[in-house]
Amino acid sequence: MSAIAILTTAELRAVEERAITGPSLMERAGRAVADCARRMAADTGAPILVVAGPGNNGGDAWVAAALLAESFHRVIVYDVTGSAPKAPEARSARDRFATRGGQVVREWPSLEPALIVDGLLGIGLTRNVEAPLSGAIERMNASGVPILSIDVPSGLDSDTGVARGAAVRATRTITFIGHKVGLLTGDGLDCRGALELDDLGSLGAFVSRGTLLTPEVASAWLGARPANSHKGDFGSLAVIGGNRGMVGAALLAARAGLLCGAGKVRAGLLSPEAPAVDFAHPELMLGTVDDAMAADVIVAGPGAGQSPSATSVSMFERTVLPALINSAKPIVLDADALNAVAFNATLESDLAARSKGATILTPHPGEAARLLHQDNDKVNGDRLAAALALARRFNANVVLKGAGSICASPDGSWAINTTGNPGLASGGSGDVLAGMVGAMLAQALEPSRALRYAVCLHGAAADACVARGNGPAGLTASEVALEARVVLNEWARYPMARPTPESAA
Repeated sequence: MSAIAILTTAELRAVEERAITGPSLMERAGRAVADCARRMAADTGAPILVVAGPGNNGGDAWVAAALLAESFHRVIVYDVTGSAPKAPEARSARDRFATRGGQVVREWPSLEPALIVDGLLGIGLTRNVEAPLSGAIERMNASGVPILSIDVPSGLDSDTGVARGAAVRATRTITFIGHKVGLLTGDGLDCRGALELDDLGSLGAFVSRGTLLTPEVASAWLGARPANSHKGDFGSLAVIGGNRGMVGAALLAARAGLLCGAGKVRAGLLSPEAPAVDFAHPELMLGTVDDAMAADVIVAGPGAGQSPSATSVSMFERTVLPALINSAKPIVLDADALNAVAFNATLESDLAARSKGATILTPHPGEAARLLHQDNDKVNGDRLAAALALARRFNANVVLKGAGSICASPDGSWAINTTGNPGLASGGSGDVLAGMVGAMLAQALEPSRALRYAVCLHGAAADACVARGNGPAGLTASEVALEARVVLNEWARYPMARPTPESAA
């Protein structure tokens, strides 16, 4: 399956400029909104309330209102600012709506509509919403009736997923031409409701650097295993971490690597009181850091601990990380490995200059902020920009974890993951993901695909758990790792039983 494009506002504008044949984009969008509104509106006799703003989003709303009125729906338009629409199509639609006796109001009407169509604000919003628009958003959210948002929920930044003050919480969003970053990450996941895309017949062969990361796309990257295979075909993986009091983090990562198919998995534990065996998974080899360094792929950082002060340097920072960075092995840096790099200028410059082996980084926003020497608000204010900046800075494949995790590559390509749920907001979840990424590298997936496959699988496993009523509240990282094995084999379409040879006739 081909990946589905995600477009930035600049890319959307370029597509819009190209779409000059046939009905205008506004007319096509308005018709799509009207069709969607008809499907959503309950047949109660109550009117459809269309909230129209001053821009092109409001223009789409006026076109939809006119079409709904022409199909004998009772429609009321709340014209929030009262300013004349700028687009000719919108002015024509407003006139058509008026000739049919359509009702236009300048205050929130005293009625309970069957549906609210949100056409207040569209793409390109970069500042907080102010009155009277903010008041209209608050009234929509307080109404208790279904809301259909046009293109993006009003108040949501379509490029970042940041709610700019007040933002509509829609029941459904119908978005046009291509998917938007802001609908897929951050606040957008809580604001958009169900998401529907209509390309309005205008995207054509446009190529975007951003794509949706879905199970349909990722599942094709790792096939069923040949019958004639052995553990050496699937690589060796080591996890280095697990300092005093945090051995569990390293064990979670190692177990996830084992469950997701690495041929051999070893844990190099930093704690002086480290166990000699993992009784839950005795298949894991527990030993020293030196033993772990012999593996094909190394995950470093889960539970490694941080130096007690800015002036002290742990053994992990002093010897282990420099050796890994200067090796030719594929490495996955997570958790305290990322913090060590952020606070050590030498490690930071050496990692940025690394060229001998693949580098994958798996930061959450706080770790990303430290690596970029920014504050958390700046990272969360533009998650895509932060992920791309990290990929460029360290010549690495990067996942910026969070709601709508963003995977970015050094070549500037990126993807937003569509799987996962709040059950992943629990301790150990990131350790499990790091181990899964390592397992995909050990099985010889190309680094960009290894990261994206693991991220998508991690979220899909959490979704499968929740579908059975196992979460999201209380879902554990260990449960996700176990479920990932099930989903991985489903994706690979591995036969549950091999056919036996037919008997001779």
